[in-house]
Amino acid sequence: MIDGVKVKHLKVNCDERGNLFEVLRSDDDLFIKFGQAYVTTSYPGVIKAWHMHKNQYDQMCVIIGRVKFVLYDAREDSSTYGEINELFFGDQNRMLVQIPPGVYHGFKNIGINECIVLNIPTEVYKPTSPDEFRLDPHDKKIPYTWARHDG
Repeated sequence: MIDGVKVKHLKVNCDERGNLFEVLRSDDDLFIKFGQAYVTTSYPGVIKAWHMHKNQYDQMCVIIGRVKFVLYDAREDSSTYGEINELFFGDQNRMLVQIPPGVYHGFKNIGINECIVLNIPTEVYKPTSPDEFRLDPHDKKIPYTWARHDG
C-alpha cells in the first residue's frame, strides 16, 4: 500500500428493514478533521481521474455501485514514490479510502449502473484558489492504463 494511504473496512449491519454502515466518525483513528462532504456520480465505464491535492486529504466511499479505484504516489520524498495501487470496492466490499496529499487518485465505474461516491475531504473547496491538480486519465506521466485486464 502507498505510504499514508489508509483503508477502513466498513461493517454493514443488516436486518429485515435494510442495511446501515458508518463511514467516518470523529473518534475513528482515520479522522483528521472535517472540511466538507460531497457526492459525485459516474456512468458505467466512465473514468474520473487524475486528481491530486497538496494540502487536503480525500476520504472516499462508494455508496452505490462498484469502482476500480487507483492511486499513484507522486511524492518524490516518499518511500513508495512511483507506486500504483488498485482497489476494488463498492456494494460488495464496503470501505473508506483515505488519500494523503501528493497522491494522484481516480476511479472507473466498473458496474452496470450509475455509481454514487461520497467524499469527505479535510478542507473546504475554495473556487478562487482550489487545492486541486489534475491530469488527463490517459496522461503518460502516470504509468497506468485504465483498460480491463482479462486473463
